[in-house]
Amino acid sequence: MSGLSADQVRADLAELLDCEPGELTPDTDLTDLGLDSMRIMGLVEKWRAAGAQRLEFADLAEDPRLCRWTRLLAGEPE
Repeated sequence: MSGLSADQVRADLAELLDCEPGELTPDTDLTDLGLDSMRIMGLVEKWRAAGAQRLEFADLAEDPRLCRWTRLLAGEPE
């Protein structure tokens, strides 16, 4: 979708959630860590600006696990 690296996705999320990137495992449910819909919308805008033009809120809200978001943003097959 955009070619954002897994490291960049993890770093953006860690900054938003005020934690260390290493604390975010692939199966981390980001909503369990406090990620809410307003923050997801902020990420959508940030990542669209970084090249993920076709990214939609529903793409992220559907499955809020780090592994899913990383695959989606890196353009990897589902």
